[in-house]
Amino acid sequence: MKKIDLKRELKHLYAPSARVIEIVDVPEFQYAMIDGQIESGMEPGTSSSFQEAIEAMYGISYTLKFMSKQREQDPIDYTVMALEELWDVEDGAFDINRKDNWFWTLIVMQPEHIDQDMFTLACQQLLKKKGNPAIEKLRLERFHEGLSVQTMHIGPYSEEPATVARMQAYAQDNGYLMRGRHHEIYLGDPRRAQPEKLKTILRHPVETKPA
Repeated sequence: MKKIDLKRELKHLYAPSARVIEIVDVPEFQYAMIDGQIESGMEPGTSSSFQEAIEAMYGISYTLKFMSKQREQDPIDYTVMALEELWDVEDGAFDINRKDNWFWTLIVMQPEHIDQDMFTLACQQLLKKKGNPAIEKLRLERFHEGLSVQTMHIGPYSEEPATVARMQAYAQDNGYLMRGRHHEIYLGDPRRAQPEKLKTILRHPVETKPA
């Protein structure tokens, strides 16, 4: 059986150093995606729709892995990629300290052999098994982030603003402006890890500063 390990192949994008801030060029990949918004008065840890979306995202990712391994022709086993999130606000500046106006898109990268037919069938199977309404909102879509600044943040999510400020300063010092959506890639599970040991890749698209 053929095996794929995208985490190893894409180590420069999914295992950066916490000691280094760098500019990377992120190619186009395909992802399972789902969109939503943190409800007024809530935050990610207390939003039921957000938790349902996370469950649906993990569910579809592992269902696809199982289907890929079990198919009769060209079975492929692969490592399920990390949960990622794009954060934004409808208007105004993104403020990590205010959470109840956030729009989010949860994403998990999927190998190229996963096609729309497999994805649709996996969603149907998962919906019958789990009945989670978020499953019906899942989609398979390509996303090209392009030139970005990134680093590893180690510690609580509440301490991310200091790391983002360092990223912004690095980008400006090297002739770039940060743009686009705040991007987090979760390498630790907050339900199990101590907050000070959580590992989160922070990434922001950048563009060249005008002359």
